[in-house]
Amino acid sequence: MTTPRPTSRAEQRRRTEARILDAATQAFFSAGYDRTTIRAVAAAAGVDAGLVMHYFGSKQELFRQVIDAAPVPEISGAPGQAAEQILAALANRLESEPVASLALLRSMLTNPEAASAASAGIARYQGQIAQAIPADDAGLRAAIISAITLGITVSRHLIKSDELATADPAQVIRLLRPGLLSLAASPTTAGTRG
Repeated sequence: MTTPRPTSRAEQRRRTEARILDAATQAFFSAGYDRTTIRAVAAAAGVDAGLVMHYFGSKQELFRQVIDAAPVPEISGAPGQAAEQILAALANRLESEPVASLALLRSMLTNPEAASAASAGIARYQGQIAQAIPADDAGLRAAIISAITLGITVSRHLIKSDELATADPAQVIRLLRPGLLSLAASPTTAGTRG
């Protein structure tokens, strides 16, 4: 019988950081930014609150790393394909209320620290969209697409706008498709003027 080899300090640190990040993800998803405390995260991870601060420095940095670790829909391919990928991701969010991401959205809308921490994740998503758009103003177009999809999600699930909250997701996507395809297309393809 062999004795398991002791793990290195670096491996122990990596595992502890991963446990803290998992506990923080659950806390932020369920309680949001304002109601999540470092002590609660530490307790859930089975570590001291000081260790959380040692590894992450602040609640804002911990939230930023949770956002960075969150899966971002993959956007790639030709402009039309990218637009369809964005529409498919939005359709999924319209079909079933994305409880975890809504807690993060609520946090970003109500807390400046959370909004600041989330900006890098949003920029990463917009960067993926911009890479699929063959236009000089691809960054602006990507930001508009991101704002539209974010606005629809917030209006449907958080604000519960009458028309949008009860609308058939397929109809929302059908109405949105021409605009998104136009934003994602080459300016000459979309028929826009410089």
